[in-house]
Amino acid sequence: MANLLSYLHKDLIEAGCDEAGRGCLAGPVVAAAVILPPDFKHELLNDSKQLTEKQRQKLRPIIEQEALAWAVSFVDHQEIDEINILKASYVAMHRSVDQLKTKPQHLLIDGNRFIPYKGIDHTCIVKGDGKYLSIAAASVLAKTHRDEYMEAMHEQHPHYAWNKNKGYPTKAHRAAIKEHGISPIHRRTFRLLDEQMSLF
Repeated sequence: MANLLSYLHKDLIEAGCDEAGRGCLAGPVVAAAVILPPDFKHELLNDSKQLTEKQRQKLRPIIEQEALAWAVSFVDHQEIDEINILKASYVAMHRSVDQLKTKPQHLLIDGNRFIPYKGIDHTCIVKGDGKYLSIAAASVLAKTHRDEYMEAMHEQHPHYAWNKNKGYPTKAHRAAIKEHGISPIHRRTFRLLDEQMSLF
């Protein structure tokens, strides 16, 4: 069991925030914000990248049931192309915090940068999803909700094998783009092929 911390500030209501899909070539970036009970523990909970898909799927309903509050937000490919992926991931986190039933007093952000959320202090924590339970929980929700969306999109656009790669830039994904062109949900501002050839 990973020895993750329950809080940074014991006396504050903290929400952990994380995103999934920043490095993908297609689909949305998805962020989650989670406030866990102070005594929440689960032997599986860790950074979602360290978990198997089966473990993440097992944890998702537990987190959603036991969290004091949680929310998931999507920023789609068009908005990503308009404002850039970094801003889009912050926007997704802000939208998740907006939706929390309980207002947090502090935000724990996975990563080293963030656009401050009005009226709530935050702390950026590099690799925070492997250090704090609430960020790990947010990473699991963001990843599972995004994977579910990409699997649904795979049904409409099976060429790209999104059921396997979830939109990440695998060799097979790039080969499919080269052969079939781009889908309606590819991010046009991303380098979709290794060589700079025109797709449009």
